Amino acid sequence: MTAKILDGKKLADEILPQLKKRVEKLRLAGVVPKIDVILVGDDEASQIYVRKKLRSSESISMRAELHRFPAKAEKEKIIATIRKLNEDDDVHAILVQLPLPGHLEEQQILDKISPEKDVDGLTTRSLGRLVSGHAVFEPCTPKGIMKLFESENIRLEGKNAVVIGRSNIVGKPAALMLMNRNATVTICHSKTRNLAEHARGGDILIAAVGMPNFVKADFVKDGAIVIDVGTNRVNGKVVGDVDFGKVKAKAGYITPVPGGVGPLTVAMVLENTIISAERRLQK
Repeated sequence: MTAKILDGKKLADEILPQLKKRVEKLRLAGVVPKIDVILVGDDEASQIYVRKKLRSSESISMRAELHRFPAKAEKEKIIATIRKLNEDDDVHAILVQLPLPGHLEEQQILDKISPEKDVDGLTTRSLGRLVSGHAVFEPCTPKGIMKLFESENIRLEGKNAVVIGRSNIVGKPAALMLMNRNATVTICHSKTRNLAEHARGGDILIAAVGMPNFVKADFVKDGAIVIDVGTNRVNGKVVGDVDFGKVKAKAGYITPVPGGVGPLTVAMVLENTIISAERRLQK
């Protein structure tokens, strides 16, 4: 068996023209979607992600603005910027690029974002609404994963899904979104005993652990759908959390790294920004 590659870049390239049409419709109504991104420090990976988001925004005629802070920035200055953006009716989306430097409390800063502009879905209030099944915005990386399933007509109802990783960015929201779509979900993490045994029970296996090539072939059920969310740098190359070469021979579907989930995360940031602008117009 050789797994079918789930090409996130190709799907994102198909989604972007659809988003551009929605932007054009909003422009005709006098609204131009705008996203403001806050970047703290000089982390190379964060700078790359931010550039992708800004370029993609501009490619569909959205407005985008970057607010840069030094690595040792005081939280009060960052929060003051967020509050100002919350009050600006021309701003439809506020995104704080993670991770933040260690001296800053991420959740404390994220929680200053208005839920109506929290397109990453990461404030405590947004995550709470996701738990209840009434999300303001579905978090972008898990939402991109759901788009992949939809593109392949993969039914989630009744499937056993295993999520390795319990972060607020990917693991927990992905598990919640799968449950909201009637999958049966197991969450595994660094303290899980017999992790490979749990993973083999998954019709769907999502790896979001942040360790290169962590998921081996013996973690994977024959024919499983394997989604690799990892982005790790090894000897100058970007690799995922899944041992791609060996797992590909056993899985039914698999995402590559790069070119799998990453491009869809960016596309979902843009879509959520457009949704925010559409809601503002309706009001």
